[in-house]
Amino acid sequence: MGWLGGAYLWVQALHVIAVIAWMAGMLYLPRLYVYHAGATPGGELSETLKVMERRLLRAIVNPAMIASWVLGLALFVHLGAWAFGWMHAKLLLLVLLQVMHAVFARWRKDFANDANKHDAKVYRIANEVPTLLLIGIVILVIVKPF
Repeated sequence: MGWLGGAYLWVQALHVIAVIAWMAGMLYLPRLYVYHAGATPGGELSETLKVMERRLLRAIVNPAMIASWVLGLALFVHLGAWAFGWMHAKLLLLVLLQVMHAVFARWRKDFANDANKHDAKVYRIANEVPTLLLIGIVILVIVKPF
């Protein structure tokens, strides 16, 4: 039955909830950056977006990411998932998602310091990356192609 025993389904459910919260934030944060890129630094809209971005990252995205990793690693160990080829690919996509998370956090700090370096187009493109990674991850987990 594995080391999680009867808690397996609870851990799995909490993992899915954490992933949904993490992805919601990862999809919304760059959308806020699109709007922020067009705002006047120091203006009312810019200051409002700074608060929204900080709260989203600190209160939702970061905790959900941590919970996703902790719960996912518990499932990984429980299932002995290193033996599965699809899991290797999933972990690669998760590392890329983690890199995007770090990039988004860096951009939030740039906006907080009125030091944005990109136009809205960069953030529109970046907004698609978590979606593509999510699609790949879900296909790997559900279809298990290899």
